[in-house]
Amino acid sequence: MDDALRKTLHRDTLAVREAVERSPFGENSEALYLTSGYVQPSAESAALRFAGDEEGFTYGRYGNPTTASFEQRLAALEGAEACMATASGMSAILLMCLGLLKAGDHVVCSQSMFGSTIKLIGSDLAKFGVESSFVPQTDVAAWKAALKPNTRLLFAETPTNPLTEVCDIAALADLAHNAGALLCVDNCFATPALQRPIALGADIVMHSGTKYLDGQGRVMAGALCASQEIVTGKFLPILKSAGMTLAPFNAWVMLKGLETLDIRMRAQSANALALAQWLEAHPAVARVFSPGLPSHPQHALAMRQQSGVGGAVLSFEVKASTPEQARARAFHVLDALRVLSLSTNLGDTKTLCAHPASTSHGRLTEAQRQAAGVGQGLVRVAVGLEHITDIQADLARGLDTLP
Repeated sequence: MDDALRKTLHRDTLAVREAVERSPFGENSEALYLTSGYVQPSAESAALRFAGDEEGFTYGRYGNPTTASFEQRLAALEGAEACMATASGMSAILLMCLGLLKAGDHVVCSQSMFGSTIKLIGSDLAKFGVESSFVPQTDVAAWKAALKPNTRLLFAETPTNPLTEVCDIAALADLAHNAGALLCVDNCFATPALQRPIALGADIVMHSGTKYLDGQGRVMAGALCASQEIVTGKFLPILKSAGMTLAPFNAWVMLKGLETLDIRMRAQSANALALAQWLEAHPAVARVFSPGLPSHPQHALAMRQQSGVGGAVLSFEVKASTPEQARARAFHVLDALRVLSLSTNLGDTKTLCAHPASTSHGRLTEAQRQAAGVGQGLVRVAVGLEHITDIQADLARGLDTLP
């Protein structure tokens, strides 16, 4: 497909058609290339390709045609020049940090980010001299106050996991650029079906493809979308050395997932809104966190940034008088499930329920959990494609029988 034609196509079409050129066999479904090496046409071509002066695949750790198809497709959906696929979402974050940061540099992050992200940037990278500050996700003034002369990166997740806080991407992009830094946005929850951070000024979009990009809980994958200069100049050298490479089979699964991304996201988001409204009216529920609800503090912003859709993830707190009672009541709701899955993943067509304080945020200190707003009574629900009345009935088994 030539570039002129590509620019005329809608995202729905690119989600199905964008890929590397077909092989001489003319396959309609993208081919799965299971190979670790590539035969070179000549010694001179091999030298040029390994030096990066000629296009062509050289070694499985450096690239693969199936993986390249996934990278091209996701970049097209995000409106980015290029994409680098990785073995997982966390490996994508590590690749970004290794490619952009050095000892003495400073990162500003949302304090509401995924627990492993907080630990990686706040603890693990600190051992190598990378400084970090964690600020309230929605407070632009706090982001600005945290900036330092050595700040190189702002990193936000919107909506956040698990409280679905929404940040103003355009405002953070302005802050970053005025400070000579880059803005990365974790777009896992919204995906390019609902939100395109680069169009709002972000420099990098990060994905855990394990979530909605796959969509059926089958494989691990990650990705970074950015300019060609950042991807080839900053990320590719690290990938070649460190090997956070996405396996071709996983890339092929992701390609198939992207074909139905828009349809799934809108159907699951509609289910999530209906569930959030039902939970908000339940007498055992203290509070519901869902950008689709007018009661959400950033509802208006979410509607502007997310194509008028709240997304498919929500959280709710059970009513309780102490943290111990809150934990016991949240566990009661989860243990009563008979249809929905008790699982810490998200983005599946099956509805997944989890207790963040003891799982995704379990490695954080209590102070870090409190700063992130993750209490013991919080239950996260990644809403799938089951019938909404069945989802409600399964949660009611526990909510209606709380001691």
